[in-house]
Amino acid sequence: MGAGPGDPGLLTALALHALARADVIAYDALVDPRILRLARPGAALENAGKRGGRPSPSQPDISARLIRLARAGKRVLRLKGGDPCVFGRGAEEALALAKADIPFRIVPGITAGIGGLAYAGIPVTHRDTNSAVTFLTGHDSDGQVPGGLDWNAIARGAPVLVLYMASRHLVRIAERLMAAGRRPDEPTAIISKATTPEQSVLVSTLGRIVKERVDIPVPAIAVVGWVVALRSNLDWVGALEQHLCKPS
Repeated sequence: MGAGPGDPGLLTALALHALARADVIAYDALVDPRILRLARPGAALENAGKRGGRPSPSQPDISARLIRLARAGKRVLRLKGGDPCVFGRGAEEALALAKADIPFRIVPGITAGIGGLAYAGIPVTHRDTNSAVTFLTGHDSDGQVPGGLDWNAIARGAPVLVLYMASRHLVRIAERLMAAGRRPDEPTAIISKATTPEQSVLVSTLGRIVKERVDIPVPAIAVVGWVVALRSNLDWVGALEQHLCKPS
């Protein structure tokens, strides 16, 4: 099940139903703690998060644990940040369950590439800027810049690029995109801890990303394209905060 990018208000009705009935919730590191507090009283909470560079369970171990719990008669909820099948390894775990003859259902969630951008005041598409968008991961399974991607084709293929988990390699990715023809002045935004009270948004350009090499709080998602320029009028979170801070 997808838990969305952070804000509990973005959970689906099916997600709330599952949280209220699960015996065991195996949750990822990116699941907001406020969402875990919606679990039914008595539910067991198991941290199954994988974070780069930190001790964490392996993917086979996680899948095996889900199978053991299900065979023990438990109603198991595998809770993943965002959408389980958008760079979330949900399909890998579901395939393991299918191989073990464990019945399952997949409940989608709002992915950060859509929900996180919306909370930053950046539309994924706008008819004046783009009729296509490309979603891609910022690192391979080995943690390096994806080596199997045709960066020239990606640079030409869509006016808007949304990069998941790209913080560590964003400078190198920006260099590759510009080498493939993307303009150095193309607006680029980095959204950290999207949809949470700690959300921050850095608006820059591809060229400045390379020159300034800023530190990026994680988790973060990046977007490249002229839709970023629309944020100046669509930053509804910032406008709401200013309104709430005004003296009455």
